[in-house]
Amino acid sequence: MARLFGTDGVRGLANEELTPLLAMQLGQAGAHVLTKEKAHKPTIMVGCDTRISGDMLANALMAGACSVGANCIFVGVLPTPAVAYLTQKYKVDAGVVISASHNPVEFNGIKFFDGNGYKLPDELEDEIEALIKTQMQGVKFPTGTGIGKIKYRTDAKEEYINHVMQAVNVDLTGMRIVVDCAEGASYYTSVEALRELGADVVAIHNNPDGTNINANCGSTHMEELQARVVFEKADVGLAFDGDADRLLAVDENGQMVDGDQIMAIVGNHMKKNGKLKGNVIVATVMSNLGFFLMAEKHDIKAEQTKVGDRYVLERMREIGASLGGEQSGHVIFLDENTTGDGLLSALHLLQVIVDTKQKLSELSQIMQVLPQALVNAKVANHKKDRYMEYPEIAAAIEELTKKFAGEGRVLIRPSGTEPLVRVMIEGKDQAQIQDEAEKLASLIQDIMF
Repeated sequence: MARLFGTDGVRGLANEELTPLLAMQLGQAGAHVLTKEKAHKPTIMVGCDTRISGDMLANALMAGACSVGANCIFVGVLPTPAVAYLTQKYKVDAGVVISASHNPVEFNGIKFFDGNGYKLPDELEDEIEALIKTQMQGVKFPTGTGIGKIKYRTDAKEEYINHVMQAVNVDLTGMRIVVDCAEGASYYTSVEALRELGADVVAIHNNPDGTNINANCGSTHMEELQARVVFEKADVGLAFDGDADRLLAVDENGQMVDGDQIMAIVGNHMKKNGKLKGNVIVATVMSNLGFFLMAEKHDIKAEQTKVGDRYVLERMREIGASLGGEQSGHVIFLDENTTGDGLLSALHLLQVIVDTKQKLSELSQIMQVLPQALVNAKVANHKKDRYMEYPEIAAAIEELTKKFAGEGRVLIRPSGTEPLVRVMIEGKDQAQIQDEAEKLASLIQDIMF
């Protein structure tokens, strides 16, 4: 049986792979593992994004947690970083977010935070998984007054907005901003925060109905936002994903600014102001080669981790870094929150624009984005980690690696959240690397699907 937890919690097709039964079991096992050392009756905070299966899975999970004696606080639709922040602020014992982030509506996920608002290490996830596999062996199920109860709160989003505005108190008066909320969890928080800070906000895809999350919008579909920024003559465009833990931006000319560029822009500004701890930024192996060349030029140390914002966070905590993230837009400001935070990232980026009085197109020139091709190969989920076991695939990867040695790189990795093997090639010629990436992805898909 494949590992239940991926790089960002448990993901699957809602009501088929991620069933109410599994959600209940995760609630039971998660509540037991995360609170077993507590002498008091534990409390778990639960939030979700806007997808239709969220209510079903959240209630099943909370039922499971209550059945092992934990209380729950349900805060409803909130960005993932808001749940992480509130878990820490209210000193509850754990937090849970029901979300599949940037994935389509039919998927959902469950991710846990410890009492300090941090995603769980592999060992704790393995412990939760082991309990489910042994059918909760050794876990006591209380009766009577020992059973947990659920409290519902609707005011939590305002507390998160206040926290973010206090963390980055930038005056956005006179700035026109187009915001794509992905029909997701940021539909209220991002728009409200930007308006309170004085911006003229044009909000798009901020009418979630449970079925339209990430549907041709948000940080995975930037085309509409790019066109709208130009049409509105806006200063900047901001795109969130479904649970608002990532941000991508668009400059005034409609050009996309990705997570690497955001880290480069904000990181250099932090360095100049003495706020970049250790003069280090933690990135992943998927970051563009141009990011690492930028860091070298500006005397910034660029640390690399494997893909996944949890691994970026772990490294940041190990070395005491204040900034890290991924090309995909997960950017972590560890002095202000314990996870990637799209709204915080947006305000930090806007702060640089305000402070420097430069346009985003000018600021983004700090790094040259080298041509990069990323192609996904669809494979059976239980096979995705075993692509190197196929001789024909291994030989093709080795041949490509030799071909691009010295003037590019080849990176193959299984997706942590989807049934995909991702093929990424960097080089000087966009047409060539795109062609090579598509050929290799096609080979992997033909052999492994």
